[in-house]
Amino acid sequence: MKPAKKVLLDLVKSSNISVRSGDELIGRVNAAVAADNKAREEKKDELLRRKPELTAIPRTELAAHLEVNLWDVLHTLGRATALSGRGAGRGLAEHWGALKYNQALAGGPGGFLGLTDEGRQIAEQYKNLQSGELGTGFALTLAEHLLRRRFPEHSVTIVPADTALRAGWALTSRDKGSKVGYRYRPQYFAEVWRPGEPSLVVPVACKGNHGNAAASAVQLASASVHAEAVHVGAWNETPALLFSTELPTEGTVAVHALQARGRGGWLTGGGQGPGANHDAEPVQMNLMPGIQPPPGDGTTPEPVPGCQVRPEEQAWFQQTLGHTAAAGLMAFTGSGRATGRHLTERQGSRRFDGFEHAASGSVQDIGHELLGESYAGTDHVFRLNGPRVEAFSGVETELFRVLRAGGVERYQAIVHATRHTRPRLAWDETWGGPVSVHADGSVLAIRLLAGSRRQRG
Repeated sequence: MKPAKKVLLDLVKSSNISVRSGDELIGRVNAAVAADNKAREEKKDELLRRKPELTAIPRTELAAHLEVNLWDVLHTLGRATALSGRGAGRGLAEHWGALKYNQALAGGPGGFLGLTDEGRQIAEQYKNLQSGELGTGFALTLAEHLLRRRFPEHSVTIVPADTALRAGWALTSRDKGSKVGYRYRPQYFAEVWRPGEPSLVVPVACKGNHGNAAASAVQLASASVHAEAVHVGAWNETPALLFSTELPTEGTVAVHALQARGRGGWLTGGGQGPGANHDAEPVQMNLMPGIQPPPGDGTTPEPVPGCQVRPEEQAWFQQTLGHTAAAGLMAFTGSGRATGRHLTERQGSRRFDGFEHAASGSVQDIGHELLGESYAGTDHVFRLNGPRVEAFSGVETELFRVLRAGGVERYQAIVHATRHTRPRLAWDETWGGPVSVHADGSVLAIRLLAGSRRQRG
């Protein structure tokens, strides 16, 4: 077992992961789709809708080997899960779950990331949880990297899909309204945006496994079903990104990635009224579920299950994405009221309103100066190989004040103007540990507590 300080030092070291995308992978996924279709036909089950054509991602956008830092990946995972509502923390402390993986991966032969002894032990007991969560971290890291290369003049924001969709649709039996009645959905949306302009929505479906390339092919076949379940604009014109992360117990991390191309996904509003006003209050709609196929042979087919953002709803959906992103950032700081103000009731605003106190397990009540900038946020203390460790998550103090007051438009203007200068990952000597700063202004930092530093390591 490594000394605690060595673990923290390793978090800022760069390592490589393999990225696999090509004709061989497409062939394996097509074979997995055919096998699933055959099994469903034999059981007389209905065949699942999938993205009609998957293609490889060009190496100019996603290289075969990509350099990553584990602390940056865990930061991405933490930000993505801040609104998940899956654990006992009831929202505000969700993102701390990412910290359980700070010893699960390390650089191995040739500088490639692989599971450590601890990561293999976790896999034995929590196999699906570990592969799913780490798969999310790697997938979203790659999605942001790819889209920023593809759209260098834009910003990229990751938003949890279920939270965003709940502003318009009743997804499950506990939601009020006409039920979507379809369990397949992408896990996230990547919004590609510039202030005051239409944005592009790219559904992201991500999975993970502790198996091999064959398991990833099966997962990508399934991911294609999830990505198909949300259309932004016309039928089958919404682009999508699909990822399956392979975390073998022996070997190195490999991310299998494919895409679905499409000319849709742009929230242009179609000339249907004014554009998005992110400073307006979040609006809860009650939209009828279903995706409308195009007419054929003079008839209009019945809608198929899923969610479709039509032209008249696009300004609202862009506004919803901005508010949902702001809510996730505020949840990352531990501020319940600032989180709830950016959500509708069905999205969970009430779940956050009552948690601005210590009993929540996470409360926005502290600030730190990190890498020369001031941050407001919350902390979490736990043990790492015995010594006590403090982790801090937050956002730049100026941005926190802006979002707490509801100024999403101003926040976006500031963040977009500084998108090339803000992202940083370094060991902060004054703080005493690794610090990750993302383009959205969020920060994740960790250090040994005073007194623990005198222990071994």
